[in-house]
Amino acid sequence: MKLNDFFIEHPKVAIAFSGGVDSAYLLYSAKQNGAEVRAYYVKSAFQPQFELNDAQRVANELNIPMRVLAADVLSSKKIVDNPLDRCYYCKRMIFETIAKAASEDGFSVLLDGTSASDDAGDRPGMRAICELSVLSPLKEFGLTKAAIRQLSKEVKLFTWDKPAYACLATRIPVGEMVTEEKLRATEIAEDFLFSLGLKDFRVRRFGEAAKIQVPDTQLEKVIGNREIILAELRKYYSAVLLDLEVRG
Repeated sequence: MKLNDFFIEHPKVAIAFSGGVDSAYLLYSAKQNGAEVRAYYVKSAFQPQFELNDAQRVANELNIPMRVLAADVLSSKKIVDNPLDRCYYCKRMIFETIAKAASEDGFSVLLDGTSASDDAGDRPGMRAICELSVLSPLKEFGLTKAAIRQLSKEVKLFTWDKPAYACLATRIPVGEMVTEEKLRATEIAEDFLFSLGLKDFRVRRFGEAAKIQVPDTQLEKVIGNREIILAELRKYYSAVLLDLEVRG
């Protein structure tokens, strides 16, 4: 059985859409295989604006309707207290929000972009996906992230080389309260580094300081822009640190 067979069995699907590599390819596949499909993007304090922009661009280019929903993640004490399983409570809220909207629109089958490369043991949020009976066809049919990127490149999806991105809350250490102010500082800092041409990096909180993590190929760019990075990030952090244990 192949991915196209899945959409023969499930001709009408809702897709939890993040604008990332995996869910973009899933959206494309549903459309190409003749399914009636609608995308659902959930905007919360944990998602930066560029993710919504990317999601809207993909949906527009594929000519697929997309609903943008809101989730007040900061209203949940179980989320803002930032326990080890924060992602579970967040995903549960997000997918319940999508499932409700999709049901209102007449969609009973909900999909997500989990791939064969995603390890359920490392992702508490996947427990929520299982509990809510969300289907993950990319994972079911053994498509890895590398394969999805290659397939996306072949069909000219602009997301094919988009770096993996984890939500803004992951920049705050486990056990430290998540606040709107901290999330906003992270988004502004990372937007600024994006504007300098950096890719696949993180700005993590380290106490009241910012700790920048970049691939080793971008260390020189960070150092070359040291003064302007310090000037910008010190508006939101007490200090700016460069992690020499670079991102892999």
